Parts: sequence; C-alpha cells; structure tokens
Amino acid sequence: LKSVMRVILLVAICSCLVVGSAGEKAKKKKSLADYTEADLERLYDEWEENDDEKLEEDELPLHKQKLKVANLDELKNKAASPEELMKLSKKGQTLMMFVNVEDPERPGEKSIREFTDKWTGIWQSNLYNNHVDAQVFIIDDNRAIFMFKDGEQAFEAKDFLVKQPYVVEVSLEGQRFPGPLGGAKTEL
Repeated sequence: LKSVMRVILLVAICSCLVVGSAGEKAKKKKSLADYTEADLERLYDEWEENDDEKLEEDELPLHKQKLKVANLDELKNKAASPEELMKLSKKGQTLMMFVNVEDPERPGEKSIREFTDKWTGIWQSNLYNNHVDAQVFIIDDNRAIFMFKDGEQAFEAKDFLVKQPYVVEVSLEGQRFPGPLGGAKTEL
C-alpha cells in the first residue's frame, strides 16, 4: 500500500511539473501580433539589460554623446582668418542665423509673409541640395531664422544668402552681413 501511494504521489508530482512547464512554453510562444505595448517595452528593457556591448560614441543619441571641446590653440593654427576660426570653433554645435527679406516690388512694406515664406523655402532647398541642412522658421513677416545642427555649415549658408537678390541682411554670431538690398557690414 505504501509503495502504491509513493507511485501515485510520484506520478502526481511529475504530471504537475509537465503541466507547469507546458504552461510556461505556451506562454513563451505568444504570437507577435498578440504582444501589447507593455510587453514590447518589457522585452526591450530586458534586451537592453542583457546587452553587454557598449555603443560607439557616434552611434549614441545626440544628447548622450560627449561634447568635443575644440582646442583653441590648434584652431588658431589651422585658421587663416578670424571668420575661419569662428567656423572651425562652431563645428558640431547648433547655430542660428537671422535673415531679413524685402520684396523689391513693395519696398519698405512689412506685410510680405507669403513672399518671405516662398523665398526662404527656395533657399532652404538650394542649401539642402548643396548638403547644407537647415531648418527655417519664419519669425516675422520679413524675417526668418535658419537653424543649423552643424554650425560650420552656417558660414557656407551665409555666403550663399548674402548673394540672394531679396536679402536685406544676414545676422550671424553678432555680426551683420548686408545682402544686395542692405547697406554696409556692421557688428552688433
């Protein structure tokens, strides 16, 4: 009788283990379509925890990358002019440039938003075609901000914009550069 009881107990324990492990396997073989957002988030967190490889510096998101501080003495040796020194020192930094626009058919008129929007969009496309990435924000009817992720590109854009026929002035890093409709160069 005791041996029969032992066999029954052993069979019951084995069957519980088999049923339990089958339940776990069924749980792990969940269809990808059945995953919820929370499941995917847990899976991603688990993946990240178990990831032993560290990302290369250039593969990290921009906010986690270390800022590269330029050595001013090295930059002075590389730069041939003060503007080139400024260009080298702004490499990799976000930089904004202000551009004033005027419609020559309506001189002095401030309500030219459509005109400003049209021409800044054209200039943005021209810059992009020349591998200069800029975002444009219209801040007034006749004024826009060009924002560059890489400040070095702002100087190339400045050279392009001061030659455009509808530009009154370009302001970059405290300096004003006149366009064809503006006056002489001044500093702020």
